[in-house]
Amino acid sequence: MHVSYAQQNADAVYAPNIKTVKLFQQNNQESLPVLQLNSEDIIELHFDDVDGYAKNYYYSFVLCNADWQPADVSPFDYIKGYQTQRITQYRNASIAQTKYVHYQAQLPEKTCVPAKSGNYLLKVFLNGDINQLAFTKRFYVVENKAVVAAAIAQTFDSEKYATHQKLKLKIVLPDREVFNVQQQMKLLVTQNNRKDNAYINVQPTFIRGNVLEYDSENDLIFAGGNEYRWADLRSFRFQSERIDKIIQPNEVFLKPDINRLQQRYLYMKDLNGYHDISTTENINQWWQTEYGKVHFTYVPPNNRAYADKDVYLLGELTGNEINEASKMEYNADKGVYEKELYLKQGYYSYTYVTKGFDKTAKAEATLTDGNYWETENDYQIFVYFRSLNARHDELIALTVFNSRTGRL
Repeated sequence: MHVSYAQQNADAVYAPNIKTVKLFQQNNQESLPVLQLNSEDIIELHFDDVDGYAKNYYYSFVLCNADWQPADVSPFDYIKGYQTQRITQYRNASIAQTKYVHYQAQLPEKTCVPAKSGNYLLKVFLNGDINQLAFTKRFYVVENKAVVAAAIAQTFDSEKYATHQKLKLKIVLPDREVFNVQQQMKLLVTQNNRKDNAYINVQPTFIRGNVLEYDSENDLIFAGGNEYRWADLRSFRFQSERIDKIIQPNEVFLKPDINRLQQRYLYMKDLNGYHDISTTENINQWWQTEYGKVHFTYVPPNNRAYADKDVYLLGELTGNEINEASKMEYNADKGVYEKELYLKQGYYSYTYVTKGFDKTAKAEATLTDGNYWETENDYQIFVYFRSLNARHDELIALTVFNSRTGRL
């Protein structure tokens, strides 16, 4: 079943003073926040408070099921140690003109460790009061009990042959009784961490003992899209290739992005929507980097607004969400779509999609960047399992698969 699962989204910022929330595997900003159960793995949390003075932030985490609803499990059963921890590592911005306090933590701390596999929701709040919630962020704890083999192929559908990528999967389950695949197993597949075009609860085409094969002609077919666009914002003084002009203090106008439908596909190494917080001007990227107003401009064909469609700026910089925060405004005087974001210095990747006004319409890059079978994409494959007497969905496999390394 191909569905939008925005209702499952658990990444949200509730305090307007909180900026640039990043949660990733240690030393890799372009990664999912994943921990192996009972391992020494570390994920890094970073965020800024632009109020500019130190505060007492705490965190806790909640075990969730595959649909991101809280699991019916006591925190005493899935947390080893204290349920609430204070974030003790923070530092005022130095050198930067922008005033902010940078907070960071390495998770899990020894006094607060996840004890079960599954989806987890990290909650960060003020003064030990969960009602003063600042933001929430998802992370994953996996216990590798299943083996996932994946490959990319072209679909037999002639209308999608040159524009779409079909994912073929084989999942070998652990040696345990699976009485009802439909009830006990859940499969989630996302493309470049996008939530709007995910596949969830796809049923296997074949079941052979404890081996599940997914090879239906109607499922796991994704529009290829195009390589992500980029903006090098590591300096607010030097005009990199994508910067049109800089107005001090720290207002950056990117060169207009044109429609790419008339261009041939060209492979370019990109970040598939991620961004790296970094700078070419100072030493530490976390508390010596500036914030600036960054202006994005998209030029539609013939400078005319799309009929019955909105344009969205998509990537980690907008939370990979199709919502008001990522929606661009059409400037009728200039004949362009515009968006201003308050961003920290770094290297950003993004794309443009359109979506019809109808709530059931899907976001797509067909009219903006085009779809190409050859495009390099990352696919995130999540496999959940629930024993018959269990009270939550275990995460028994999590695989990130690249479309250029496994083509058939």
